[in-house]
Amino acid sequence: MKKDDENTLIRIAVIDDEPLVLRNLQRKISKSGYRVETFQNPQKAIDRMKIAPFDVILTDLHMPEMDGMQVLAKIRENYPKTEVIIITGYASINSAVEAVKQGAFYYIEKPFTPEQVMLILNRAIEKLRLAGENKRLKEDLFRKDNVRQIIGISSPIRELIKMIQKVSRINCNVLIQGESGTGKELTAKAIHFGGPRKDKPYISFNCGSFTEELIANELFGHEKGAFTGAESVKVGLLEAAQGGTVFLDEIGEMPLSMQVKLLRVIQEKKLIRVGGSDPVDLDIRVISATNKDLENEVKAGRFRGDLYFRLKVVKIRVPSLRERKGDMLLLTKYFIDKYNKLYNKKIKGFSKQALNLLTKYSFPGNVRELEHIVSSAIALGEKTWINENELPEDLDHLIVETVENRDLLPLYEEEKAHIIRVLEATNYNKIRASKILDIPRTTLWRKIKKYGIMESLG
Repeated sequence: MKKDDENTLIRIAVIDDEPLVLRNLQRKISKSGYRVETFQNPQKAIDRMKIAPFDVILTDLHMPEMDGMQVLAKIRENYPKTEVIIITGYASINSAVEAVKQGAFYYIEKPFTPEQVMLILNRAIEKLRLAGENKRLKEDLFRKDNVRQIIGISSPIRELIKMIQKVSRINCNVLIQGESGTGKELTAKAIHFGGPRKDKPYISFNCGSFTEELIANELFGHEKGAFTGAESVKVGLLEAAQGGTVFLDEIGEMPLSMQVKLLRVIQEKKLIRVGGSDPVDLDIRVISATNKDLENEVKAGRFRGDLYFRLKVVKIRVPSLRERKGDMLLLTKYFIDKYNKLYNKKIKGFSKQALNLLTKYSFPGNVRELEHIVSSAIALGEKTWINENELPEDLDHLIVETVENRDLLPLYEEEKAHIIRVLEATNYNKIRASKILDIPRTTLWRKIKKYGIMESLG
C-alpha cells in the first residue's frame, strides 16, 4: 500500500472553540491526505469516538465546555492507543508540559505555523505506524508457528497439537479443561491464531478475578449514566472482540446469574450494555477454560447445563506435567535459555542430582511451577551448573512421585526421554552419546530420526 493510500486510513480530530483555527487546521491536514473531523464542542468529539475512534486528536487546552486536560483524561482512560496533542498558548506551557506527563504525545504552542503542526502530527502518526507494524510482526510470527509455542514431543502433547490444528479451522466454541499451570491460555491462543479469525482481536478475561457487577461491566460495557460515575459509554470486552475471539478463563468461577446473561449472548449473538436497551450484534468465537470438572459442577447445580453444552461444542483437555514427564527436559532447557537471556546468565543446566530430584517431583503446579523453579534457580545461581541445594528447600518434602502414583509412560517415550537427556549432557556430541548409551552411532542416528528429536529441539 502506498503512503498516500495509508494516509487515508488515518483519522484525525481537531477540537478548538475558535472556528478559524478549525478551518485552517482542517485545510492543512487534509492536504496530506488524512481524514479530518473538527469539533467546537469536546463532548461531541468524545461521543464520535464511540462510533469511529480517531488515531490522533489535536485539542486546545482552554475551552469553555471541557478543557484539554479533561479531554486527555477521557481519551487515555477509554482509548489508550489514540495519541493526543495539546494546543496551548505561551502562558500555559507549564500546563502543556504537565499534559505530556499525563500521557499527551506533545504540545503545539500558539501562535503556530502549519509546518509546525504537520511536523508534530507526522511524528505521532509515525509512532502509531511503528507500534502497529511491531504488533503485526509479533502476530505474524505467532500465526506462522503458533503450535511451536507449545513445547513437547510426548504422546499427550502430540495429540493436543493435532486437536488444536483440527479445531483451529472450525469456527466453533471450545472448552479447554486442565489443571492450573498446564497452559490452557497458550492453547487458546494457538487455536485463535491458527484459525480464520487470526487477523481479528484476541481478548482474554479471567472470570474468577471480579465481582458479579464488575464482570457484567467488563464483558458487556455500559451506557452513559448507567450508574454513578458512568460519565460516558464504555465498550465491553465482548463487543471489543468483534470478529475475533474472547477467551474466558476460569469460566467455572462465573456466578450463576452471570451465566444466564452469557448464555443469552451466545444464543442470540447480541448483547445489551449495562443501563442500555438497544442490542448490539456480535460476531465472536468463545473459547473458555477451567480447572474444574464442569460436568460435576452441573450435577451439583453450580454451573448451568445449557451454558456448558453451548461452551463445549468441542472440548480439549490439556495434559498435566505428570502425564508428559518425557517433555520435562525439553521444557527445562527452554526455560533455562529463556531466563539466561533475561537475567544475562550463562548457566548450562541442572546437575544430575538436581534433575533426579526434579523428575521425582509430581509438580502439582505443572509447567508454571517448573518455570518458576527454573527462573528462581537461574536468578540466584552463581555457578555453571545448578545443583540440588539450589532448588527450593522443601522440594524433597513435597509430593514426590512413586511407581504407584505417577502416570507410567510407554517404553518408547522413556527411551526417547533418556536419549534426549544423554544428548543434553554431552552437548549433542553423537559419538560420546552413543558410547554412554552403549549403542552404535548408526543406531543412535536411526533413533534420533525415528523420534524426530533434533527437529523437536529446534
